[in-house]
Parts: sequence; structure tokens; C-alpha cells
Amino acid sequence: MRDGAKTDLARQLRREETRAEKLLWQELRNRKLGNFKFVRQATVGPYIADFLCRDAKLIVEVDGATHSSDVEIHSDRRRATHLGRLGFKVIRLQNIEVLDAMDQSLMVIRDALRDIPSPAPRAAERPLPRAGEDDDGVHP
Repeated sequence: MRDGAKTDLARQLRREETRAEKLLWQELRNRKLGNFKFVRQATVGPYIADFLCRDAKLIVEVDGATHSSDVEIHSDRRRATHLGRLGFKVIRLQNIEVLDAMDQSLMVIRDALRDIPSPAPRAAERPLPRAGEDDDGVHP
């Protein structure tokens, strides 16, 4: 698939997200999980990842029932192997896991991020100094 077509497909997938993807996105967006930045439906090599954290080289896939067929299992393994060669770790969650057990789903993602240093907050996320204080909170 050429890059332009992949980008178009990623856009379409963002518009047509599943309920599980939508709920998980609410928990991952805006650096809510350990200050890690996730993006959704991002291109990685020849694939499109449901959720990608580039800093941690982590991909989170949310799978429906179609991923339980032998053909899809084989395809998912081949995909994970290829992404692993690119340095990415792939986590697969089932739609039902995300819908029925969000806390456990987030715990699986946190475990994968455990040994990765949390990125520093962006400047816009740090509190502004009060009037008459330096950036470090000390009065001049």
C-alpha cells in the first residue's frame, strides 16, 4: 500500500473507531497515562497501529472477534514480529477486555511502560509562576 493510501486509511479508521477504541483513547489521550504521548491510527512501517507511543516504542492493538480466526492469528503474529524487528513492543487487548475491564487494560499498558522513563511535562503543562515569582517559584 502506498503512503498516501495508508494515510487515507488511517484517517478513515480514526473516524470509524470502535466503542472500545473510543473509550481507551479517552484514557490515553493528552498524556493522561504517565505523561506518555499516544497517537491513534498511526502508520508504522507497512502497518497502521491502533495506538502508538513513539517515546516508549509501544503499540497497543484493540482487537475484535475477527482476530480469533487462524488466518488473523497468523497475520497478527507476522505483524508483531515485523514491528518487533523495528524495535516496537506490541500489546493486544480484546474489545471485551477494554469494555468490561478498563482498569486491567490500563494496568497491562502501564506494565509495558514501567521500565521506560516518563517524559518530562511539556512547558505548557507546567503551572505558571505566580506574580512576582521566578519560574522556579522563588521571589526575585
